[in-house]
Amino acid sequence: MSDKVFAFTDHNFEAEVLRSKEPVLVDFWAAWCAPCRMIAPFIEAAAAEFQGRAKVGKLDVDQNPQTADRYGITGIPSLLLFKDGQVVEQRVGALPKAEIVRLLEAHAPALA
Repeated sequence: MSDKVFAFTDHNFEAEVLRSKEPVLVDFWAAWCAPCRMIAPFIEAAAAEFQGRAKVGKLDVDQNPQTADRYGITGIPSLLLFKDGQVVEQRVGALPKAEIVRLLEAHAPALA
């Protein structure tokens, strides 16, 4: 995983996601999930592209079941976009890179 992609956990979720001043895209995934592995390069590219505008990270649902349960994650990959501690967008399934970028562009302000 790229150093620009945050590793979210049950323990750091509140501090890193819910209290974040910037929008946060969370990829709920698991190592055994082929579609999750398929979009991983798109998540890494988005993390690099939106650095300084939004946080982009992953949460392993097998290792962090409390947070996955809290948000009703039943299918993966699931992408949730948080803004001011609230879910503002949600997508389930393997998305093309362009859709992931559009999702972030709608909520991450451009840098001046």
